[in-house]
Amino acid sequence: MRPTVHDIAAAAGVSLATVDRVLNQRPGVRHVTRAKVETAIRELGYIRDVAAANLAKGRTYPLVFILPASDNSFMHGLNAEIRQAVLRSPAERTDIRIIEVPAFDPAALVAVLEGLSRERPCGIAMVATDAPEVRAVVDKLVRERFPIVTLVSDLTGSLRHHYAGVDNIAAGRTAARLLGRFLGPRKGEIAVLAGSMLVRDHRERLEGFASVMAAEFPDLAVLPVLEGRDDPEVAHRLVADALGNAGIVGVYSLGAGNRGLIRALKEKAVDRTLTVIAHELTAYTRAALIDNTIDAILNQDAGHEVRSAIRILKAKADGLAVIDAQERIRLDIFVKDNLP
Repeated sequence: MRPTVHDIAAAAGVSLATVDRVLNQRPGVRHVTRAKVETAIRELGYIRDVAAANLAKGRTYPLVFILPASDNSFMHGLNAEIRQAVLRSPAERTDIRIIEVPAFDPAALVAVLEGLSRERPCGIAMVATDAPEVRAVVDKLVRERFPIVTLVSDLTGSLRHHYAGVDNIAAGRTAARLLGRFLGPRKGEIAVLAGSMLVRDHRERLEGFASVMAAEFPDLAVLPVLEGRDDPEVAHRLVADALGNAGIVGVYSLGAGNRGLIRALKEKAVDRTLTVIAHELTAYTRAALIDNTIDAILNQDAGHEVRSAIRILKAKADGLAVIDAQERIRLDIFVKDNLP
C-alpha cells in the first residue's frame, strides 16, 4: 500500500495538521519538527497526489490566454479551442480568460502583461511577439514566480517556462523539401508570403525554408518576403501583384492571410504548373486543397497546443515536472488525399 499522511504523522510523532502544514509549506512549524516530518516522508517514500489534494481543497486555477486580435482563420480556430477549454473548466478546475491584443504590437502586449502582474493568475499562455521589451517583461514576471507558456510563436532567449508549438525551422525545411520535390527539374522563382518578421515562428520558418532551397534546389530562387500582416486583404494585394511576374513557379505561404492568397490565385486563373505550399488547415485551405489551388498544407493541432499549455501551467503552479514527450506538438502534412 502507498504511504498516507496518517503514516507520516505516526512515524514523525506529530499531528495530521502539522503534516499538512509541512506538505503545503505553511509557517507555524518548528524547524526540528519540520525536519522530523521531512525525514518520515523520505523514509516512507511518500509521493503526494497534488491533483487529489487540490480537488479536496476545491482549488481553481485562474489562467489567462493572450491572443492577437486579427482576421486570421488559424487564430480564430485557436480561440475556439480555448473556448472549448472554458467549457471543460468545471471538470479541470480552471478559470480561463482570453485577452486579445493588436497583432504584431509589442507595446500592447507589454501593457497587458504588466497589468496581469497585479492580478496574479496561476499562469499565462501567450502568442509572443518577439521584441526586447516583451522579453524583458516576461523575464520579470517569471522571476516573480508567474508560470508562462508561449503558444504557437516562441520567445527564445526569455525565461518563459515552455513553448507549446511546432518546430518552426523544421516546418520551413519541410515546406522547402515538398516544394522542391514537387517542382522537380524546373527552374524559376519562389514567392514567399509571411505575416510579419516581428514574430519568431515566421522568421524561423523562413530561415528553414531558405536554407534548404539554397543548399538543395539552387535553380529555384527565393524572392524577397511579402509581409501580409496576416491580413487577407493585404495578402491578396501583395500576391496578386507578385503573380504578374511570369518567372514565379511556386508560392510558400508561411503565415496566415491564406484567404487572400487563395483569392489572388483564383483571380489570376493560375495554371497548375504553379506549386503552392501553405500552413494551417482551415475551412478555406481545406477547400483549396480539394480544388487543387493549394498542393500541400503543413498543420499544427491548435487543440493539442491549448491542452498542452493548460497542463503545463497547472503543473508549474503545483511545482510538478512536465512530461516532455506528452507535450511535443507534431507537424502534420496534408494533401487532398489524406484530409481528416
